[in-house]
Amino acid sequence: MASDTPSSYTRVIDLTSKAQKKKRRAEVGELPQPDPPLDELTIDDLPDDIEQAVRAAGWTSLMPVQQKAIPYMLAGRDIIVQSRTGSGKTGAFLLPLFQMLDPSKKEQQVLILTPTRELARQVFEEFERMKIATPQTNELEAVLIYGGVGYGPQIEALKDGAQFVVGTPGRVLDLLKKKKFDASHIHALILDEADEMLSMGFYPDMMEIRDFLPEDRESYMFSATMPAKVRTVARDFLNDPGFLSLSSERVSVEEMKYRYYLVPPMQKDSTLRRLIELEEPESSIIFCNTKREVSYVAQFLNNSGYQAEEMSGDLSQTAREEAIDRLRGGDTRFLVATDVAARGIDVSELSHVFIYDVPQDREYLIHRSGRTARAGKKGTTIILATNEDEFELLRMARRYDIEVERHELPEDPIQVAEDALETQYRETDAEEEIIEEFVPLVSRLAQSRPELLATLVAELYENVQAEKEAEEEDE
Repeated sequence: MASDTPSSYTRVIDLTSKAQKKKRRAEVGELPQPDPPLDELTIDDLPDDIEQAVRAAGWTSLMPVQQKAIPYMLAGRDIIVQSRTGSGKTGAFLLPLFQMLDPSKKEQQVLILTPTRELARQVFEEFERMKIATPQTNELEAVLIYGGVGYGPQIEALKDGAQFVVGTPGRVLDLLKKKKFDASHIHALILDEADEMLSMGFYPDMMEIRDFLPEDRESYMFSATMPAKVRTVARDFLNDPGFLSLSSERVSVEEMKYRYYLVPPMQKDSTLRRLIELEEPESSIIFCNTKREVSYVAQFLNNSGYQAEEMSGDLSQTAREEAIDRLRGGDTRFLVATDVAARGIDVSELSHVFIYDVPQDREYLIHRSGRTARAGKKGTTIILATNEDEFELLRMARRYDIEVERHELPEDPIQVAEDALETQYRETDAEEEIIEEFVPLVSRLAQSRPELLATLVAELYENVQAEKEAEEEDE
């Protein structure tokens, strides 16, 4: 008679199959969901110190990534969090620190590593803003560690026992090797923008930093994108981590609108200017792939009457920080940047991102566009693509389930009028000598009464438009 109870042999096969599946997942970089899962938290469920930090930040509710991730950090469970850019990841890992940090111990307790100085600065400033919540947390000290500035203040803050350390790998490793940074008491490591932190460029430094840290620590990774190669090496830093994905497929922001235009390479600058005229953004970031392109586009915009600044790795750290502050304060309308600015710039009122060059690394499409539509606000990403770029752009969009719409290039009235004038000149019956007689008058009017000439050109433009509309009706 058949039995409903599986035999020992069957159970062995089942266990073996599960072990093999787990091994295969590890080999391809797959990670399991947190097991057991934890319930989400609301503000009312938070410990007092964290709740007061939330209030100090001016938040009336937690964002989804915070509701889901904070319980695991409070429980001391290593975790990898993938959540859309601008979704509140910084708050998700900062808030639990107000329970994890001990103000009475003057020693380094938490290390947060970021790929850029700008992002490190942003995390530092957010922590400083939150810590004023209570007298106890206000006693916490933080130190910002990155290159491009003097060592003195950083070493002094470490020596004085700053509990909270945020920085970039290069300078952090430098201070560790110089024995100016004692990491022996670090009990929590956080990798912000983990996909970039564990890329090949940073990986060697990250492995060296890891060797300075206690093995008995808690570790966390946060990022909008989490490629398989990053998930594969995550175990070098985290202990049996769970993978908490709020956006495993769709990592773009739902409030973000994407559209692209096919543009001949030699017309990208004039197309950008035309789109700015139509969109009229109060401020925006324009991303280019190279420092040379950044300089050209910034100069082109300034020559066109727009206030634009450039930002690339060639600028000193002080100059970069000042440029970002001017953008946030509304003193600069356009910031033209390389990907040095794709991570770490949080400008709350930034409505538009222009991608002048399709990025070579597909993850940067997300990180560039993520400078707008932050914290639930709406935003627009406009991409200028050449025919050669279009296939790769659409492939990026499919990879991240982005709805990107192709739009036709807007008509430039000035170009239409110029073309009409050129056509009329070629087809005119007037003698060349008569035309030459009027050239001095036109030159004089262009200097003293340009509005008279503009009236004639505008009338010509309207006639051309009327002819086009009539032709379309006939068709």
